[in-house]
Amino acid sequence: MLDFGQFEVLSFDCYGTLIDWETGIFSALRPVLAAHDKGVSDSELLALYSELESKGEQGEFRSYREVLKSVVRGFGKRLGFEPTDSQLRSLSDSLAGWRPFPDTVAALRKLQARYRLAIISNVDDDLFIATAHHLEVRFDQVITAQQVRSYKPSLRNFNLAQQRIGVAPSRWLHAAQSVYHDVVPAKSMGIATVWVNRSSPRPGAGAARAADAQPDLEVPDLKTLAQMVEAQN
Repeated sequence: MLDFGQFEVLSFDCYGTLIDWETGIFSALRPVLAAHDKGVSDSELLALYSELESKGEQGEFRSYREVLKSVVRGFGKRLGFEPTDSQLRSLSDSLAGWRPFPDTVAALRKLQARYRLAIISNVDDDLFIATAHHLEVRFDQVITAQQVRSYKPSLRNFNLAQQRIGVAPSRWLHAAQSVYHDVVPAKSMGIATVWVNRSSPRPGAGAARAADAQPDLEVPDLKTLAQMVEAQN
């Protein structure tokens, strides 16, 4: 069991952890696939998404909007169709409307009473600004891929976060849904990690690449983490 009293800062991944990105992904991509008479299972869609997004985030930096376009383009190449311009924008255009999980806002408010909160997210600044309105709490620091010009799991994202947060890794707890993007790099820096292993048609990974690592704590949702912190206090 973690000693929650040792931490000053609690940072989060955003999409998949706070925001229900699987529902958002399905709502954007299902109509595109249906328009071209293509069908895949939910788990297959998430697995292909995770592969294409990871590929799009490698190499020379490009905006997350461009990464998401490359994902739709990749679906077309893999499944045999040519997306229209509007379909290429389907993921990025819909992202601002992606909603928090039902437990997110209440849990954040409880945790904000105990910790300074931060976001470390693979996203563009303006896209997160749209999301921030849904989260209803003020974060002390927001570190985006656009600011760093790299994507997690790069340590550059966590190094910039550490500079801005200004605490030793021993005083910092990071919570995220993605083992690949978050748990692995955070642990390599000595940061304690909470794996928010939310329910998914693709268990254990969701829309992220599958990876193996041992988090310091595993919870099924953010509500459980907030309750555990309250119980210790």
